[in-house]
Amino acid sequence: MAETNFVDYVRIHCQSGNGGSGSAHLRREKFVAKGGPDGGDGGRGGHIILVGNEQMWTLLHLKFRKHIKAGHGEPGGKQRSTGADGEDIYLEVPLGTVARDVETGEFLFEITKHGEEQILLKGGRGGLGNDHFKTSTHQTPRFAQPGEEGVEGWKVLELKVLADVGLVGFPSAGKSTLLSVVSAAKPKIADYPFTTLVPNLGIVGHREQRSFVMADIPGIIEGAHEGKGLGLRFLRHIERNSMLLFMVPADSKDHLKEYKILLNELEKYNPELLDKQRFLTISKADMLDEELMKEISRELGDIPHLFFSAVSGFNIQQLKDRIWEILNS
Repeated sequence: MAETNFVDYVRIHCQSGNGGSGSAHLRREKFVAKGGPDGGDGGRGGHIILVGNEQMWTLLHLKFRKHIKAGHGEPGGKQRSTGADGEDIYLEVPLGTVARDVETGEFLFEITKHGEEQILLKGGRGGLGNDHFKTSTHQTPRFAQPGEEGVEGWKVLELKVLADVGLVGFPSAGKSTLLSVVSAAKPKIADYPFTTLVPNLGIVGHREQRSFVMADIPGIIEGAHEGKGLGLRFLRHIERNSMLLFMVPADSKDHLKEYKILLNELEKYNPELLDKQRFLTISKADMLDEELMKEISRELGDIPHLFFSAVSGFNIQQLKDRIWEILNS
């Protein structure tokens, strides 16, 4: 996943189409001197519609498409003919895309299935032709209804990565290394903070041809919920994960404190995140001997945890078994 191509937030100005006006036509034919009203209805204005596409993973294609306009409906015609509807605009988006209104911040909807369609802005309704307004006392109305105007406004599209397991930890906790070992994903790996600047997804194979999707989320730091570090930009991706796998490196000065800081950042960003299934792991366990592992376990108390090393392969299979067990519990 190229960092320069990954876009998970765009603002777009949308304008739906106006409805066509109804017709005030009166029927006039040879031998029919007073045929009465036969004006047709105007066509509907074009909608702006979001469509889910499971093959897409970024909103890059919308980054430079700031103004999106749908077509206007055509006016009604004679012989009660309805005008053509305005052209709808379809915008394909990745699964996990959330739409919000810029002015109110209101949540509109979320696209979660391939082929799912949601109307972002509705086109104006077409006006009624004069045929609708005739009565027993007013048989030749010479007026019709104008079309309804479309609506316009700024909308925000946010992408929240869909995955079964989200890796949560400080920078350089070994999240990218784990993902590269258990899946075919090739995230950027280096021994300095914030190597990962975009979420990376990998499919992890398990026993008997089972699999689950793992997401490497860019590292959290203390104060991330206030925008520090990479801040809020990637915390939202954690909301879409079924399970959270916390990673604290073996060389941490205080494993319990680091775990609690991570929990605190998630709680302050969104308290509902703590309702998700979660499991604590101690990464880089190849740096530890058995005595140090026992000491860290005493420090963590009754918090369920597992030691593993992505480099040496220590407990990797046990880790996948535990994740599968939690996902299917």
